[in-house]
Amino acid sequence: MKIVVTGSLGNISKPLTIELIQKGHSVTVISSNDKKRAEIESLGAIAAIGSLQDVEFVTATFTGADAVYSMVPPENYFDPSFDLLSYYRSIGQNYKDAIKNTGVKRVVNLSTIGGHLEAGNGILVGAHNVERILNTLAADVSITHIRPTEFYYNLLSQIYSAKNNGFIASNIGGDVINSWVSPIDIANVITEELTTKLDGRNVRYVASEELTYNELVKVLGKAIGNNDLKWVQLTNEQMENGLLSIGMNPKIAAGLTEMYAAIDSGLLYEDYINNKPSHFGTVKLKDFAVNFAKAYNEI
Repeated sequence: MKIVVTGSLGNISKPLTIELIQKGHSVTVISSNDKKRAEIESLGAIAAIGSLQDVEFVTATFTGADAVYSMVPPENYFDPSFDLLSYYRSIGQNYKDAIKNTGVKRVVNLSTIGGHLEAGNGILVGAHNVERILNTLAADVSITHIRPTEFYYNLLSQIYSAKNNGFIASNIGGDVINSWVSPIDIANVITEELTTKLDGRNVRYVASEELTYNELVKVLGKAIGNNDLKWVQLTNEQMENGLLSIGMNPKIAAGLTEMYAAIDSGLLYEDYINNKPSHFGTVKLKDFAVNFAKAYNEI
């Protein structure tokens, strides 16, 4: 198969590209960074260098593809002028137009836990909007929306607090169960979906392990040699003010606070609970804790 992978050589796209090539597929990787060209080609893939906000470039790259993996790359949350929701809508519309105009019939789109919600999910409404845009494509375009749970590597932002304060904090209660996932496990599922013939619109959740936050800090605390590491619940106001204090875009700070509050209330996981994956991935928190401890020891 001829498959286009977006996301450059990111946490998901790089292992995805490697796996697809190992399985004998022809892979084109889109990247906005020409410095990634040599690494992409060293993997055996074709490098397509350009911007996802250039619909003509996206269309040209999708031409002739049997399947496409679509995702919206991260942007700078600290840019005060950045409009996150407009960014998501723009990329989603470009994907739709390129798919429509090139006749691609198989799409696997990276969405997120909470992607079913049109409100109350904070910044994740952007992924919801991309799902809605893609779902307006003709019925003969098969789409699977991948909804991973929270990424382990999001915990890396808590290293400073763990080291200097002896606790990790968020506006989520310590007894709340959250589901975590590794990019490796997500890449495995995307590979399976890209190479499987399906019809219509489908949703697939991906998860590696479920833990309470109190259980989570025990695992991380052991890894960094601090068995007294605590989980501290903040108020929503404290959470938002903390994000603002480090210079985050105010709208994104409010959106992240709402997103975490939706984990605390259970709203974000309502659909996930009813549609859990048939099996969890193989990468567990104890595996990620090795990387957490390495980063912890380097600061």
